[in-house]
Amino acid sequence: MSTSTTASVSTHILDTSIGRPAVGVAVQLAARSGRDGHWQALGGSATDADGRCKDLPALPEGTTHVRLDFAVEPYFETSAKKQADAQQDAPANRDSGAFFPEVAITFAVEPGEHYHVPLLLNPFGYSVYRGS
Repeated sequence: MSTSTTASVSTHILDTSIGRPAVGVAVQLAARSGRDGHWQALGGSATDADGRCKDLPALPEGTTHVRLDFAVEPYFETSAKKQADAQQDAPANRDSGAFFPEVAITFAVEPGEHYHVPLLLNPFGYSVYRGS
């Protein structure tokens, strides 16, 4: 939770290729103070059944920039196989990779603000925005 001296971050992922939350995607959180500061790895989480990371670490006081790293390749390898198996006419060996094996989103933060950063994902593209 944000305080007057820190910001807070949350995220969720929707797999737009199937219209469902992306479950089990590893997410790492890093922060820095100042444009030229060094990135500090803070820890991570994985998306739950609703595609949400509910337990990302708190940001340290003085954080000005945040980076979320989403490891999407393992998710697509698993989900593509499940989708192919569920479809009668699907080839047994579909392209299970992702064009973007990982997605890194960097954004600026202000103390006292909460930043919800949803990722809309498909195997060949993604979109991100500041949610509420």
